[in-house]
Amino acid sequence: MIVPVVLSGGSGSRLWPLSRSLYPKQFIDLINKTTLFQDTILRLPADSANPLIICNEEHRFLAAEQLRQIKKKSSGIILEPVGKNTAPALALAAIELNQKLDDPVLLVLSADHSIQDINAFHNAIKVAESQALKGKLVTFGIEPTSPETGYGYIQVKTQEDSLAMNISSFKEKPNAKLAKKYLKENNQLKLENKQLSWFWNSGMFMFKASTYLTELEKFEPKILAACKKSFSLREKDFDFIRLNNNEFSKCPEKSIDYAVMEHTSNSVIVPLKASWSDIGSWSSLMDTKPKDKNGNIVQGDAILDEVNDTFALSSNRLIAAIGVSNLVIVDTQDALLVANKDHSQKIKGIVERLKKSNRHEIHNHRKVYRPWGFFDSIDNGDGFQVKRILVKPGAKLSLQKHRYRSEHWVVINGTALVTCEKKVFELTKNQSTYIPQNSVHRLENKQNIPLEIIEIQTGTYLGEDDIIRLEDDYHRN
Repeated sequence: MIVPVVLSGGSGSRLWPLSRSLYPKQFIDLINKTTLFQDTILRLPADSANPLIICNEEHRFLAAEQLRQIKKKSSGIILEPVGKNTAPALALAAIELNQKLDDPVLLVLSADHSIQDINAFHNAIKVAESQALKGKLVTFGIEPTSPETGYGYIQVKTQEDSLAMNISSFKEKPNAKLAKKYLKENNQLKLENKQLSWFWNSGMFMFKASTYLTELEKFEPKILAACKKSFSLREKDFDFIRLNNNEFSKCPEKSIDYAVMEHTSNSVIVPLKASWSDIGSWSSLMDTKPKDKNGNIVQGDAILDEVNDTFALSSNRLIAAIGVSNLVIVDTQDALLVANKDHSQKIKGIVERLKKSNRHEIHNHRKVYRPWGFFDSIDNGDGFQVKRILVKPGAKLSLQKHRYRSEHWVVINGTALVTCEKKVFELTKNQSTYIPQNSVHRLENKQNIPLEIIEIQTGTYLGEDDIIRLEDDYHRN
């Protein structure tokens, strides 16, 4: 049986400011009305098992909620306490699934890819499965269409059979000169009707659980040992599988390419011609979208005059642009990006600078999602902050208190069940209450419609880390 393993731990920093560490690109509807994560699940073959999800602690409720929205179940959600790259993540997946099934075939997918030709994707999976059942480690290769420097490359040598090829080497992301050389070699081989030499590394794989674990033990025994130890001390929390933090932190950090694929003699590549993209930058996202007669893409409220080859995305207010070209303009509620499209790979550098400055804009949007709903920080100043809070039907916030702030709640829609110290009472529309500093309190929605309130905070410190949780349905610290 094929069990999809969906890797969903990335931060998507090259798509900042839309993608942020606590709400990254795979959970955003970048291409259509569903998110990249949801698209990954929805295009799986009908006869495959429920997917196993691997993500980090901060994204666990996003993954669970987005599965619920598309009415799909998982085989579990493994939570990595710290990112250690793909080799350890896939070791955990193989260990977990080997306990449940008889040496299943793992289909390893990234949660942030776009694949337009679903039939071609399914056909490639069938070819890869036949190779995996022979004990091969299969990777899916994409025929290069441009001298792309944002992807790794795979060099092939001989034909394994009519639909798979043996791998010669893996090459890291090349400079522009090397990428042009690879493309030129391929074009020459095409003219001669010969097998291509170079493919983009898609980061998608297929193999039996036992095959991967055997090869990992051969080349990186420390990774396997650390994963086994951490997994043996795991805890189950709903569908979440929590690893032992201390043991997993000792695990070496390596990708499957470096740990196994570059060393094994047991690998093959299956070409995938399915209009694939990893949506790794604004320019690659633009390639997936229809353009107007001037080569522009407009999302949201924007007016363009004498503008060409530009992507304008507004999630907040009107964008007006005149007489410019080849730009990416992305306006969110708290950050504006203007970049030359050819420099979109460099946005990661801006994110690094923001990180060094400890700016919140790399982590959260103004609207922050929680398992119970969301809050939107609509205003703030010296000693105060105003939030709009939405609580989903049947949900409640943690029982908590704050050291440095007081809160005033005003109900604008629905009915709030409020706990404040020993008092428990209801508030309806236009009613309000005051929560003093250091008071134990909770907000709850027992109705079948969303609860919306305005929260006015006052105090000497208003950060999100001033929350002391005493009880929490979602097992947060």
